[in-house]
Amino acid sequence: MTQRIPALFAMANPSTLFPFLEWLPGYDTRHLKSDLLAGLTVALVLIPQSMAYAQLAGLPSYYGLYAAFLPPAIAALFGSSRQLATGPVAVVSLMTAVALEPLAVSGSQAYIAYAVLLALMVGSFQFVIGLLRLGLVVNFLSHPVINGFTNAAAIIIATGQLPKLFGITVDNADRHYQTLHQIISEIIHYTHWPTLLMGVLAFLIMATLKKISLKIPNVLVAVALTTLLSWAIGFDQTTVVPIEALEDAHTRTLVLQYNAALAEIHQMADDRTALNAVLEKARKDGAALQMINTRRDLDILDNNSTLKKRQAGNYRQALNQVLMDGGQDAIGQIRFFPKGACPDDLSPFGSTWRLQVGQSPLDPAALPLSCGGKVVGAIPRGLPGFSLPDIDGHTMVALLPSAVIIALLGFMEAISIAKAMAAKTGQRIDPNQELLGQGLANMVGAIGQSYPVAGSFSRSAVNLQAGAFSGMSCLFASLAVVATLFFLTPLLYHLPQSVLAAIIMMAVAGLINLRGFIHAWRAQWFDGAISIVTFVCTLAFAPHLDRGILVGVGLSLGVFLYRSMRPKVVDLSLGLDMALHDAVSHGLKECRYIDAVRFDGPLFFANASYLEDQIRHRRRIKKQLKHIIIGAEGISDIDASGQETLALIVDRVRSAGIDISLSGVHEAVMEVLKRTHLYHRIGADHFYPSMKNAIRAIHDQTHRGGSEKNCPLTTVRVLDSGPSGKGK
Repeated sequence: MTQRIPALFAMANPSTLFPFLEWLPGYDTRHLKSDLLAGLTVALVLIPQSMAYAQLAGLPSYYGLYAAFLPPAIAALFGSSRQLATGPVAVVSLMTAVALEPLAVSGSQAYIAYAVLLALMVGSFQFVIGLLRLGLVVNFLSHPVINGFTNAAAIIIATGQLPKLFGITVDNADRHYQTLHQIISEIIHYTHWPTLLMGVLAFLIMATLKKISLKIPNVLVAVALTTLLSWAIGFDQTTVVPIEALEDAHTRTLVLQYNAALAEIHQMADDRTALNAVLEKARKDGAALQMINTRRDLDILDNNSTLKKRQAGNYRQALNQVLMDGGQDAIGQIRFFPKGACPDDLSPFGSTWRLQVGQSPLDPAALPLSCGGKVVGAIPRGLPGFSLPDIDGHTMVALLPSAVIIALLGFMEAISIAKAMAAKTGQRIDPNQELLGQGLANMVGAIGQSYPVAGSFSRSAVNLQAGAFSGMSCLFASLAVVATLFFLTPLLYHLPQSVLAAIIMMAVAGLINLRGFIHAWRAQWFDGAISIVTFVCTLAFAPHLDRGILVGVGLSLGVFLYRSMRPKVVDLSLGLDMALHDAVSHGLKECRYIDAVRFDGPLFFANASYLEDQIRHRRRIKKQLKHIIIGAEGISDIDASGQETLALIVDRVRSAGIDISLSGVHEAVMEVLKRTHLYHRIGADHFYPSMKNAIRAIHDQTHRGGSEKNCPLTTVRVLDSGPSGKGK
């Protein structure tokens, strides 16, 4: 116990509590210049990317700037990597949207509050496991699982941006492939060509500049040029009209039905809150019958809410598909008619008009219409408000599984990037310290209205290539975000939404790694199978991405348990290189009188009976067997079940007139054998330092009077596959 105390209190070291103290004393103006240039370079990528990723998370775009404000600086100062760039990333943003979608309407105040609370939970989990030095818990997410999940997530993210790229609106279905089917149908009939052309232009700019030079901030150039073009051509053409201006009675009815459905949904949300309060009080009072009735009412309410949301979605989809022509009549009134039904006496303006239908009720006195593309719009100037998120027990319980998965995924992404860069810089990366840094970044970020963040592949690579020396580069990037929030937000008003979609799609293209499947399969076929199954399940279960991960983790644990329960047990013979090898795989003959058995794995309760079965099998098929040597070089540990089984094997083998010995026993295993007195039952003279020593000691005795010539344990004897069938 006393040996563990120093490890738990290693945090008392100042350089552990404050990792930046390691590089700060030697910091000079040369390092300052390098970090300033790198930080500004990273900021040129961070600002547009963070806005795009915030929308991927279902949040207003400027919340990406809030997430790019405090977290990068905190993670850089308190993590172990000097070049890791933390902030909004694609996969974590998608997982955030998946976690919050069942709880609130995307973009609503409740949704934003839950996103900030989720960041606090993610950070708290990362900080606690880092504080307890439990960074190895991330090993539950094996490389094949991460590879399969990341490839599937990249496809889901890219296809999820198609509506913004093509200028259409589609509600999410229960499964992503169903949503994709709706997207394709909408694209065929309702593509907004100016929106698509703006997105394609952004693609071309980024791809071209990337080929010319990686040092050119291609994302920033694409944003600047398309925003300027959007402003110049009036890409965003909107107006508001009263419902009476819509000449189509069916469209007016749809607006009223949509508002009524949303009102019922909001009322159901209030009813759910009230019922949860009743359930909590009944739980405290121990009123079992009231708890049963309240749970029943909650189930009915949830079912009705699901049906009503589906109905509202149908109304919203129908409204989004309404195409209109607008203009002024002879007396100067603005009127809108269904597409192609505009009267001849109307003075038309604009082209095709559509209702702008979001997740909120439409104001009948001021219906928003647009005949242009969607832009980012107004961004609040200045820093966000600083406060702790509201702590709600029921919401935290609902978010807990997602928070754990996001925390582990985010850390996996961060530590893999940090290690890759450390291989080039020679830095020492401490996984537990990195957990503390990422945890603090998310927790402090939550105070500044941030949603969950993680390490970014692309921005970290930019940071390293730009010559960053320390975490000060990320601090300068954060300051650039602050300057943007104070002074540059009006310049982002005309940024097209399709350009943000193009930025996301370009970023996630680098996450697609088909070679990862091939590499995993070549390493072990079951690793490749796990990666493929995780990929398929993640796509099939989307948007419930956590289920794909759980399937992969379950398969990994299943394979691990199976291999632990059935470790490799081989018979040894002398090979051509005069070393002992697996007789079966090398095609070698086996000795008649000595069975040299090697057991590869710890001997514990899950596999002890398997060793017993293997020894029994060898006794049954080898009729002339006189001695069994168990090569224990691979037995790194043994528990009580393993010790009892080994004792039983020794007794049964010797009662059958066959002797048994052990070779290459590890010191930890030997201590267990001595404490349980099995060492003395086996006999001190039956333990050998190596298999060759054991064979040398018992060979003459076992072969005395026997008919075997040229023993395969002392002479190379290869199986003959020819007609004679005799060994050479």
